[in-house]
Amino acid sequence: MSEQPLLEVSDLNELGKVEIAPEVLEVIAGIAATEIPGVYAMRGNFASGVAERFGKKSHSKGVKVELKEDGVSIDIYVILKFGPPIPKVAQDLQTNIRQTIFSMTAIDLQEVNVHVVGIQMEDDVEESE
Repeated sequence: MSEQPLLEVSDLNELGKVEIAPEVLEVIAGIAATEIPGVYAMRGNFASGVAERFGKKSHSKGVKVELKEDGVSIDIYVILKFGPPIPKVAQDLQTNIRQTIFSMTAIDLQEVNVHVVGIQMEDDVEESE
């Protein structure tokens, strides 16, 4: 496992402390992103593509979490469907990711950056079938 620091969520009390790994935030953000209409897929890398070929679903692909001094920042890389307005889909992504992470972890994100890396045309889907 990587040597990335853990994010401390709660203060020390008599029961102990709660720490969340950044990978957990990546998975939560990835799942929240796929719930938005207009998102076709998340951009992955070679390793996640190979893993998916063998049946392992990678929910954190296309998501990068940065722990900064002044807060947590998320960058998400998506391929959108052709048709819906890109600014609306991007705003829906930002809102859903922010709300989902806050409701599950009580972490208020500093920023959610959406990077649109492609558009999936409907004709491409029909031709491949």
